[in-house]
Amino acid sequence: MSSTKQFLRRSSGHSHVGAFVIVLISVATAFFLYANRQYVVDQVAVWQYHPSDAIVQLATRADMSDTGKFYFYASHPAIEDAAAFNKNCGRKEENTAVLGCYTGQNIYVYNVTNTQLDGIKETTAAHEMLHAAYARMGASEKKTVDALLETEYNKLKNDKEFAERMAFYARTEPGERDNELHSVIGTEVASISPALEQHYKEYFADRRKVLALHDNYASVFAGLQARGDALSRQLTELRSAVSRQTTQYNADVSALNRDIADFNKRAASGGFASKSDFDSERAQLVGRAAQLDATRSQINSEIVQYNALREELKKVASQSDTLNQSIDSSLDPVPSVSSP
Repeated sequence: MSSTKQFLRRSSGHSHVGAFVIVLISVATAFFLYANRQYVVDQVAVWQYHPSDAIVQLATRADMSDTGKFYFYASHPAIEDAAAFNKNCGRKEENTAVLGCYTGQNIYVYNVTNTQLDGIKETTAAHEMLHAAYARMGASEKKTVDALLETEYNKLKNDKEFAERMAFYARTEPGERDNELHSVIGTEVASISPALEQHYKEYFADRRKVLALHDNYASVFAGLQARGDALSRQLTELRSAVSRQTTQYNADVSALNRDIADFNKRAASGGFASKSDFDSERAQLVGRAAQLDATRSQINSEIVQYNALREELKKVASQSDTLNQSIDSSLDPVPSVSSP
């Protein structure tokens, strides 16, 4: 009898221990899920997402690391044409193209199809992925990274284009400077501190790949801008030179006409003491006329050159407009007419 009671007491003890262990596991699991709730949400999102080949190519060409791809796919990225893209990514300012956005849940990339701008979608995808990564940083890590970003900002802030871009973000995304710096520097700036480079290694297998993609399409815009600026300077200088030369030419022609009229008047009235005087003065007038003819030819040649440069500038402007239109989601594509 006592034996049975003892047995029952031991059995009851095991049950309590087992129940306690289950409770501990449940509590630990609940704590883990709470402490890592964003990771759990992301993991579920990744499991539920099936990236298209085009999306996979963006991640691959940008050389995102496994972590980078995880945050990218967790954001259910989509490449969208103008109509759908504009619904998800609103324009912040007129005359400013939006290439992508991270809404806090999803990443959208505008479907730029201009082959001259190869790499623009990949760079945009990586830029937005870094926004998703920044949003998931803890306060301590964010503080450390922000300090590194601010150091780089101070190196770049005197660059006009960079300053204008950050001013745009200040107007349209107030309070998000370090967030934007995290994406801009990570995808576009090659020379950064070793500590920040180490940080980006979490998201890119080789960050040089995405930098090369950015430089590829950025150089197209930069090349056109540089050529346009050079042509504008040449046109300004040439226009000024032609204007000066034309003014002087017209003054010289007027003076020559007066001198020829005086010469002819004196010749008709016997105003020359000798034929040699007549011939000498006439030769001088003929020489001046020949020099003016040469000046006129030079001016006409410069005008031809000016017109050629102006036409080239028009072509450069047209090419630039075409590129800008290709990244402007507000411009609907030209509708096609079906054949009969």
